[in-house]
Amino acid sequence: MNITGDIKYVGVNDHEIDLFEGQYTVPNGMAYNSYVILDDKIAVLDSVDARFGDEWLGHIRGAIGKKLPDYLIVQHMEPDHSANILSFMTTYPKAVIVSSKHAFVMMSQYFGTDFPERRIIVKEGDTLSLGKHVLSFIAAPLVHWPEVMVTYDATDKVLFSADAFGKFGALDIDEDWACEARRYYFGIVGKFGVQVQNLLKKAAALDIKTICPLHGPVLTKNLEYHLNLYNTWSSYGVESEGVAIAYTSIYGHTKKAVELLAEKLKENGCPKVAVTDLARDDMAEAVEDAFRYGKLVLATTTYNGDIFPFMRTFIEHLVEHNYKNRTVAFIENGSWAPWATKVMKGMLEGCKNLAFAENTVRILSALNGESTAQVENLAKELCQN
Repeated sequence: MNITGDIKYVGVNDHEIDLFEGQYTVPNGMAYNSYVILDDKIAVLDSVDARFGDEWLGHIRGAIGKKLPDYLIVQHMEPDHSANILSFMTTYPKAVIVSSKHAFVMMSQYFGTDFPERRIIVKEGDTLSLGKHVLSFIAAPLVHWPEVMVTYDATDKVLFSADAFGKFGALDIDEDWACEARRYYFGIVGKFGVQVQNLLKKAAALDIKTICPLHGPVLTKNLEYHLNLYNTWSSYGVESEGVAIAYTSIYGHTKKAVELLAEKLKENGCPKVAVTDLARDDMAEAVEDAFRYGKLVLATTTYNGDIFPFMRTFIEHLVEHNYKNRTVAFIENGSWAPWATKVMKGMLEGCKNLAFAENTVRILSALNGESTAQVENLAKELCQN
């Protein structure tokens, strides 16, 4: 794939993977992106997952022919992008690694060497001339590891963005960008909104025509759309008006209350209602919806003097990823000691700028007239605000 006249794509598609990072379902696989810049000097940007080393090296040979690469630029040391560094350096014994100081520390940890005789340590503001292409390096710590840097090519106006602007899914699959980019962002990067905001501010000073991430498609059109979404996500803003409902149910009574609430929300004109069964559906999708919409309903049972385990895990995910700036409502169920709302509120007490709905639904074993009215009142409240 040609990105520009001098920049070639040499990454790989992975349809063997079942769980990315050991936890995220990726039914459409993953792409591990790598790029080559052809100039007086030849630079390769980033490696790929360990299982695809031979394929990656073959793609590089196909891009550069009989020439030899001068540099391997390492932007991110996570193994899906760095696993074949040693193989590359063995294959091309005259090549030099260009990376951050912190990245070389990690190389020593992974490979037993930090390539002291074959390295260039770069920091924020440093440049590397390949000929007509001059690369500028921009520190992007905690987007989403501390050693990360991104690279800007002023000649072709290309930002090599590391894991920023990435998404789940291989490149030979045609699917909506935002859906899997959103799930990827909030699962992988979402905790580090402040750091992403810092990177976006730096990127705003650049003339960018193309974004080349380490996962997902190369972005060349409607960049403002992608940048605006990233700004919304990383500032914890509301992307879409609607209500996300995350629930657990043991014998079906809590589920019936959730179904009733969803029905009443729609009757009251709620533009979107997204319902997730935390025991059966993708937890990452539930986290994505919680951050996408401005209102969240948590519905669960009191269980072993606490709350149902899947709900506890879900709230832990929200807290870990800095959940904030939302309205949260509660539905609790219990046959003799319903205190799930108290537990859930307590778990969220460290989250910033959360507003809690005035109406709470309390179910004593099963819906009755009183709790049904509470559901109807909660629906009205969530649709009015």
